[in-house]
Amino acid sequence: MKSKKIFKCTKQFLALFIAFVILMSFSGCGSGKAKSEEYHVGILSGLSYLAAAIDGFKEEMTKLGYIEGENIHYTILSTESDLEEYKAFSKKFVEDEVDLVFCYPTEAALALREATKGTDIPVVFGVTNIEDTNLVNSVREPGGNVTGVRYPGPDLAIKRLEFMLEIVPDAKRILLPYSSEYPVCGPQLEALPATAERLGVELIYAGAKTPEELEDIFNKYDSQDEIEFDAIVSIAEVFAVEPTTFLTMIKFANKHNIPMGGALMEYEGYSSLFGININEYVTGKKAAGLADKILKGEDVSTLPVVTDESFVQINYKELQKQGFDIPESILNQADEIIR
Repeated sequence: MKSKKIFKCTKQFLALFIAFVILMSFSGCGSGKAKSEEYHVGILSGLSYLAAAIDGFKEEMTKLGYIEGENIHYTILSTESDLEEYKAFSKKFVEDEVDLVFCYPTEAALALREATKGTDIPVVFGVTNIEDTNLVNSVREPGGNVTGVRYPGPDLAIKRLEFMLEIVPDAKRILLPYSSEYPVCGPQLEALPATAERLGVELIYAGAKTPEELEDIFNKYDSQDEIEFDAIVSIAEVFAVEPTTFLTMIKFANKHNIPMGGALMEYEGYSSLFGININEYVTGKKAAGLADKILKGEDVSTLPVVTDESFVQINYKELQKQGFDIPESILNQADEIIR
């Protein structure tokens, strides 16, 4: 009788244990959502020039197990550096209670940081300057609900100036056109004087608030009997990659046989000579890795910011067209050569 009671109790215990395991498997316990639920991820694209970041992000998320239409769906909102639209789109993501937002560039990240204050919506940025923006507390511990992939703006500005002097070693005066309304310009411009002094060149600053103001600046240069600079170097800012302002600068440069480079841009048959930037596709992949960690429960406030590496593009075809004899020592520095 005693053995039968023990056997009966054992069967009851096993039944209860199996029921508990089944219950826990459906409860989705642990950090994050249950696998049966679908994540809603917002993407705020602030500049079509950088759209490859979306491809990198989504493709890497797929590799990490987030299958669009099954356990994740995306809402993509796009603008062209419109500050008011940044704010409106950020507000919409908060109203929609998305699980996470991936965004670029800097201004989009700043708008989302403000819009998501007081919420638990994490923000992962890409192609974003963190210097003098108060976006994060530090690289190691960003704090708050924001982390991402840092754009090394000051470092790239220096490399762009150095590279132009390799192409045009006799240049003595360099024009730096930029948007004075673009907050990320400051740290880049501050990084350049020491390099210019080392290279023995003078920097000429041409800040403008609007495309019309930039056009006025170049019209004044165009009316001069002698152009006072030998090359044009673009830092990382909006005028260098928006079609209208790019055409203003590149048409002037071509008319006066002045080399222009910094950001590689091609539009309506015109092209700059080179670009030293980051690979936006790789940026997106890195951002996806951070997003995956956050969705799995890691604390965004202590998830370190990642820094992008430089990516050198040379338009060899355009250099030849303009009569430059480029040595192999320069071409060997390129990650991509357009022939």
